[in-house]
Amino acid sequence: MRDAMIVAAARTPIGRMTKGSLARERPDDLVAQVIQHVLRAVPQLAPSDVDDLLLGCGSPGGEQGFNMARVVAVLLGLDEVPGCTVTRYCASSVQTTRMAMHAIRAGEGDVFLSAGVESCSSYAKGEADSLPGTMNPLFDEARERSAAAAEATPEGWEDPRAHGLFPDVYIDMGQTAENVAALHDVTRADMDAYALLSQQRTAAAVDSGFWARDLVPYRRADGTVVNRDDCPRPDTTLDALAGLRPVFRPGGRSTAGNSCPLNDGAAALLVMSDSKARDLGVTPLARIVATAVSALSPEIMGLGPVEATHRVLETAGMSLGDIDLFELNEAFAAQVLPCQDQLGIPIDRLNVHGGAIAIGHPFGATGARTSSTVINALSSRDKEIGLQTMCVGGGQGMAMILERLS
Repeated sequence: MRDAMIVAAARTPIGRMTKGSLARERPDDLVAQVIQHVLRAVPQLAPSDVDDLLLGCGSPGGEQGFNMARVVAVLLGLDEVPGCTVTRYCASSVQTTRMAMHAIRAGEGDVFLSAGVESCSSYAKGEADSLPGTMNPLFDEARERSAAAAEATPEGWEDPRAHGLFPDVYIDMGQTAENVAALHDVTRADMDAYALLSQQRTAAAVDSGFWARDLVPYRRADGTVVNRDDCPRPDTTLDALAGLRPVFRPGGRSTAGNSCPLNDGAAALLVMSDSKARDLGVTPLARIVATAVSALSPEIMGLGPVEATHRVLETAGMSLGDIDLFELNEAFAAQVLPCQDQLGIPIDRLNVHGGAIAIGHPFGATGARTSSTVINALSSRDKEIGLQTMCVGGGQGMAMILERLS
């Protein structure tokens, strides 16, 4: 069976929603520039030889609509390259990498672009997919229950299925964080302490040049260049975090400081069969070892990484001790901490360069971004095996194991 290799990886800077450095940029333009970069990184490859452009987007619609992958291919002059836009919300560009791996293993192609993009700023224009009348009315009662919970001090979480009720598949992600915090008694103090650690690790990684390894400057439509992330706050203190108010529930525990921000950004990977890499004389960055998906109640989606991690380890024939570094996407400190605890991940192997609480989480792009982060983290520490995992809106988890090769 052929192996799938990641041979190039890059991302744009990550902008803050609405008022950030990328807020006025179109999402198709964002991803087009970053794809150009990964193609230039492998000059031996004729871009027209790409078998498919697979693009992940958390909420395709508005400026992110019209099968954006094909739009991007045509923008780049790759008229012969097909394009497919997919969504698995936060794991959308892990899904596209999985699709590329499956196609390569099946012998259905040798070269794939796996990319992701999200322009949360486009949501503010009213162009996201949350249009009136799009939600199934069978979930109205579940929505009402969630709305009532949002107005109450959290006392715990009970599985609605146990009472013959639908879970709220459309639940706001912040409410899921509060559910998980209440279910596992995650304290506000522990959440703030973790958020501070993420900021500190991110700041140290910026200073060391780590984040410059996968970040490529982005030229905006007005000709100016963005070459840094908007969101890290290196001066954050525990006192400042403790002073923030809960944003999702009265008496809740999740704040703007211990949750990821809303963002704009794009990332891309060039995935190639091992035989094609040899033929072109390309040294792969990493081998895709295994992937896995899982599901659970949408109302506690933050725990999705637990089962997804168990499944990917089983598929790979590995144990937790075989993993050198873990990248668990930081949607909320409320869910990172119980996932870490249930999986038994040592803190000195988890998100060692910081994470989404500080760096940002452009949903569709985060999967490809964390793949690049895993590869660069393994390289910087001379380690071999990395695991990336994340919770996924709608009640899912996804995980992927990578083996560094260079």
